Amino acid sequence: MSAAQSGAIVVFTRDLRLRDHPALQRARDESERVFPVFVLDDQILATSHGAPNRLSFLLDCLRDLRSSLQSRGGDLIVRRGNFQEQIDRLITETGSGSVHLSEDVSAFAARRTEDLRAALAKRGCSLQLHPGITVLPPGTNSPGSGGFWKVFTPYYNKWIDAPWRELLAAPTAVNAISGIDPGKIPSLAELCSAKTSPSLPVGGETAGLERLKNWAASSLEVYEENHNALAADETSRISAYLHLGCLSPLEVATRLQGRPGAAPSLRQLCWRDFYHQVLAARPETANSDYRERGDVWRVDDDDAEAWRQGRTGYPLVDAAMNQLRLEGFMHNRARMVVASFLTKDLYIDWRIGADHFMKFLVDGDVANNQLNWQWTAGTGSDSNPNRIFNPTVQSERFDPDGSYIRRYLPVLNELSAPLIHNPDSLTRERLGYPPQIVDHKEAIEFFRSQLASNRTA
Repeated sequence: MSAAQSGAIVVFTRDLRLRDHPALQRARDESERVFPVFVLDDQILATSHGAPNRLSFLLDCLRDLRSSLQSRGGDLIVRRGNFQEQIDRLITETGSGSVHLSEDVSAFAARRTEDLRAALAKRGCSLQLHPGITVLPPGTNSPGSGGFWKVFTPYYNKWIDAPWRELLAAPTAVNAISGIDPGKIPSLAELCSAKTSPSLPVGGETAGLERLKNWAASSLEVYEENHNALAADETSRISAYLHLGCLSPLEVATRLQGRPGAAPSLRQLCWRDFYHQVLAARPETANSDYRERGDVWRVDDDDAEAWRQGRTGYPLVDAAMNQLRLEGFMHNRARMVVASFLTKDLYIDWRIGADHFMKFLVDGDVANNQLNWQWTAGTGSDSNPNRIFNPTVQSERFDPDGSYIRRYLPVLNELSAPLIHNPDSLTRERLGYPPQIVDHKEAIEFFRSQLASNRTA
């Protein structure tokens, strides 16, 4: 049987879209019969039980992808179980001779890919890897000396001028998968008993494209001026759609390039690529310091829990932590403030914060989340340990009238600026709002003394 007749399997992972999908395009170019599949991997589900927001968003994405394929004559095959075993069974069911997959960067993804490659080789089936997770695949934008970029600015300077691959259109028609049971997309309750946040976005390529279109039309030109304004919320909120590939990063970059006001947004997309190439080169940094400095982090469960629950006594920090719980999202400026507070004011290990974020964030991405936490903590690539965010100053500067605080910290609703940024003790007692768990000035003096001690140890 020829390659065209034998069929090809396209394994969807973090590329849940039809537009600009190199793996799908190559499979369709080479084979008359293409079988799109998503495997609900038991290994991932075991860790996702603590992240119901992301799991709920994923199920939205799968329903949208299935609908898009069905409208073109095809379907999405959904399987649950061991990733490798489910692909192997589908090869037997379909008689496929090749498997196509978008290449990812985490240690888990790399290990899973190599295990799949070895298993496929035993049965004479090829595994083809394709770009699609980032604008530029890791390794294609490298220093002249080889390796990977450790500093963002030179990476960005090459990234913005690099030739990007051509965008691919979504197929107008796909083949039917007759004779194959497509399987059921389970409900969230079938996969996870934990509750989701009450105000989650709708997942899927359709919703992502609509969100991108509306944001580009209304906020792109003023993004540089307003993206740090907490209450204005002029950020794109497409991060979750990029995380699961409902939007192609390349398509987003291409649509923005050359438009008035697009440069800061493109820079943010480049940061995403930058961290993916760091993680590809240093996969251990998902859990270990990129830059080891000998921290002996404080272990204080009460302080850590006060931070998680938004009970630190710093209104901006507490409002931001409430936003995370309510929406599975947090404004980027607020992310930096709360991360700085945990790792510098409280001197608590960044991994505790990163883990909490991953439990709630719909856009929880290993490369972006872990390495941004390290950037703020001062242990990461291109980071400055002396960069400290004063939570009260940040509040006064980026939420001057207190609108963001009132939105997410209703206990302070009746207060106006400047009191809302740091209520006095009598006001706190009257409203039932806690005192500050730490004095910022004293805490930072302690943090700096620890850094000095680390350097001399």
